[in-house]
Amino acid sequence: MAHSSTRPWSVFLVFLRLGLTSFGGPIAHLGYFRDEFVTRRRWLSERSYAELVALCQFLPGPASSQVGIALGLSRAGYGGAVAAWVGFTLPSAIALILFALGLAHYGAAMPAGALHGLKVVAVAVVAQAVWGMARNLCRGVARVTLMLIAACVVLLEPSAWAQVGVIAAAGVAGLLLFKPPTNTEPDTLPIPISRRTGALWLGLFLLLLVGLPILADGWPSPTLTLVDAFYRTGSLVFGGGHVVLPLLQAQVVPPQWVSNDVFLAGYGATQAVPGPLFTFAAFLGASMHQAPNGWLGGMIGLLAIFAPSFLLIFGALPFWASLRHSPHTQAALAGVNAGVVGLLLAALYQPVWTSAILSAYDFALALLALVALMIWKLPPWLVVIGCGVLGGLLG
Repeated sequence: MAHSSTRPWSVFLVFLRLGLTSFGGPIAHLGYFRDEFVTRRRWLSERSYAELVALCQFLPGPASSQVGIALGLSRAGYGGAVAAWVGFTLPSAIALILFALGLAHYGAAMPAGALHGLKVVAVAVVAQAVWGMARNLCRGVARVTLMLIAACVVLLEPSAWAQVGVIAAAGVAGLLLFKPPTNTEPDTLPIPISRRTGALWLGLFLLLLVGLPILADGWPSPTLTLVDAFYRTGSLVFGGGHVVLPLLQAQVVPPQWVSNDVFLAGYGATQAVPGPLFTFAAFLGASMHQAPNGWLGGMIGLLAIFAPSFLLIFGALPFWASLRHSPHTQAALAGVNAGVVGLLLAALYQPVWTSAILSAYDFALALLALVALMIWKLPPWLVVIGCGVLGGLLG
């Protein structure tokens, strides 16, 4: 289905548009990606997409960004992986560095109503993704039941470890409940990396995880300390973007690199920009009390927190690509896919619905956005802008 002939430049342009319009946090991003790459461009099948989402939920780091890196890699090699990341990440990183630099001069410029409108549109985007994925991946009583159990467990125990545990349990259930499909040709996501090279990338990931704290301890320098803190945070975050915010607070506020007030202002701004929540690192790097700060600090923070994602995707995908061909793996993956839809269903309620739908107006706006996406088939970026404008007017 996918072919590796795409140029990195065209991958960059597709992801740049997503980076400018994907509001609503990591779960909403997976909805935007599904609409763009499964439904519209047909870069990969629904099943391949769900399996990729499951793999990225298993790996530490920002799931939506890792899905983007993997899609870029399969289309255009290493250049495509970098192009996808730059396109998706740069708009919000630049906006947050500018916000950090301008924080002293002017506070929040964006009308609160517009910001709320963008949260509401995320409800419609995630609802559309859950509906579409459930129709394709949760056929039959057993899969629907598995999806509902997964959703209930994650709602009652909303920790990152619960999410990883639910995916693992769903895989075991799939292995026990579902017959390995007979001679179905698995969908291929071409990965231009050998297993040997993959092992080298994983080795580099571990070397930096162990080595950076030793280096920062032996040769104290503000730059090395910053790289170590952000690399470690990016390596140890399970459960997506929201989890990274408290971890970063623990890294930068106690040693007084950044004041708590500035941290909280950046936290709010990060929710307001499109693209991945991990770009908060760019804001913090730019806001540091000591050098490196400003543009250089912002870029160092950004690269350090995303570096583990690249190394893990480059390292894990070659093994994943060969693993998923086995019939038993496919039976387990049928369970995993139902579990992933359950996770998305839980996320649709908490945090997406609970933070956005606060009144009858909000519900009406979310319904309008859902109809615009699913029935009128309007492009998501147009629906996002429309909801932002309507939210601003109503707010």
